[in-house]
Amino acid sequence: MKTTMIKILIAIIGAGAASAFAATSGVAGEGSGPLAWFIIGFGVLIIMMQAVPAMILFVSMLRGLFSSSEKEVTVPKA
Repeated sequence: MKTTMIKILIAIIGAGAASAFAATSGVAGEGSGPLAWFIIGFGVLIIMMQAVPAMILFVSMLRGLFSSSEKEVTVPKA
């Protein structure tokens, strides 16, 4: 039982060290590719396209809140 536990422990420690050495091999990253920039740009485009109607709605709300003229509502007779 002790030898099995020792073998499992060595395997776990060895696997952790192997992935740590592979992660720090000293090779520099190539940076973001054009697909990553396209996805980021598409996300920004979606946010900006939603901001335009939101700003129109906000300005309309402010006009409605701060307008001083009261309009008379007429109900048509049936």
